[in-house]
Amino acid sequence: MTATETTRLASVFVELADTLVDDFDLLEFLQLLTAQASELADARAAGLMLADPRDRLNFMAASDERVHVLDLFQVQADEGPCFDCYRQGRAVSEPDLRTASARWPKFAPEAVKAGFGAVHAFPMRLRREVIGSMGLFADRAGPMRPEDVAIIQALADIATIGMLQERAIRRGEVVAEQLQTALNSRVVVEQAKGVIAQIYRVTVDEAFELLRQYCRRRGLRLGEIAALIVADPHKVPDLRGR
Repeated sequence: MTATETTRLASVFVELADTLVDDFDLLEFLQLLTAQASELADARAAGLMLADPRDRLNFMAASDERVHVLDLFQVQADEGPCFDCYRQGRAVSEPDLRTASARWPKFAPEAVKAGFGAVHAFPMRLRREVIGSMGLFADRAGPMRPEDVAIIQALADIATIGMLQERAIRRGEVVAEQLQTALNSRVVVEQAKGVIAQIYRVTVDEAFELLRQYCRRRGLRLGEIAALIVADPHKVPDLRGR
């Protein structure tokens, strides 16, 4: 690893640690995690899924909010690398999606159709407790570098520790309750994206960025602002204003 890569990795861990503050926003934290993982591993897209109280995976965040990426993660609720990774509690890798149809009859063809060549999934775990999984999509077929595998798994492990520690120290809630709250917030965010896209005449991907940047500029929570927008679309704030 070069000095530049080492410096970049250190800054990523510092940035993630900085999000674990009094006003912790789980959705923003997960969004940052997927963006950084995608960049570090030189992947086109990364996404994260967490388990709900019924032990079912639900999509939570992605570095790329385009429809085909979101659809791929929805499929993985029942089949795919993230599903296998969560159930097995270990990393799952498929270096060539073109030959993975027998392994994942629904997921593999859709992933290839979307233009992806390889996929790798990493468990979100703390010791034996696995709360979800993170998947990375690559444009071209081929294995991930061993050093990248170690880095991304470490990133996932530290993020999991951060989430569970924040829950234990600041709220004293059980994991299922915190994750259910985040899942509910994600549903509202999806609804708000549709409202914003219609008002601003942009794609849902662009709508999400407008919402996210607006919240970051003002130190607001994604879920709270999304709920306000969904409750009364006529009172959508000027998301492009400075």
